[in-house]
Amino acid sequence: MYLGKKIRLERILKRNNGRTIIVPMDHGVSMGRVDGLIDMRETVSDLAEGGADAVLMHKGLVRCGYRSRGKDVGLIIHLSASTDLSPLPNSKTLVGTVEEAIRHGADAVSVHVNIGDDNEAAMLEAMGKVSGACDDWGMPLLAMVYARGPKIANSYDPKLIAHCARVGVELGADIVKVSYSGDVESFSRVVDACCVPVVIAGGQRMDSTRDVLTMVYDSLQAGGSGISIGRNVFQHPRRAKLVAALKALVHENASVDQALSIVGE
Repeated sequence: MYLGKKIRLERILKRNNGRTIIVPMDHGVSMGRVDGLIDMRETVSDLAEGGADAVLMHKGLVRCGYRSRGKDVGLIIHLSASTDLSPLPNSKTLVGTVEEAIRHGADAVSVHVNIGDDNEAAMLEAMGKVSGACDDWGMPLLAMVYARGPKIANSYDPKLIAHCARVGVELGADIVKVSYSGDVESFSRVVDACCVPVVIAGGQRMDSTRDVLTMVYDSLQAGGSGISIGRNVFQHPRRAKLVAALKALVHENASVDQALSIVGE
């Protein structure tokens, strides 16, 4: 691994345990106005104060979320996009480059691939190009890979999630983001098939904080390397405390009950 990529990765993954807390905030392109992502500077500050390792956003939001004071937080710039208004909402296209991310001060970039989609081939090709550019520039790559398409009966099928993770690592990702498979045993098989850190997505908005913390705890027991959870974090009524609780789980090996007490529930 090139030294530049190693240095940047250490801004995302903790040196002592190789784990991370990433909060993606790229939802505005797909969904429009999203609660929790209106005042970006306030949101980023809350997440940083809580102890997030990195935030993830599109290039245009960097200027809205930059802070000159407070705790530092890693920056991942997302290079893929589609909108929910499209007839093909799962078909992601590149809207940025690694070179742009460097100019914006990014510590890593991310791409989104939906295997099983009608336009899977184009998304795989795009990831391959980004992966090559990341190697050229020493830029870490996070791959969000999900099973979504006409032939996908259950996108949470552990075999499909393992396939998604394998696609990410084989195409050059330094961190792979996939859905949680629902239990420790099946997710351990997902992790076993990867030689890079695997983090979990948050899925749909959850009503229970305990459910969020339990999912994260279980993924760690399976060998996962942390989280990349968006709405279940930035839309939480006490998001800074929730991030602090997640930090206790991911970086301090706390129990679910200990983490829940930090949130105050």
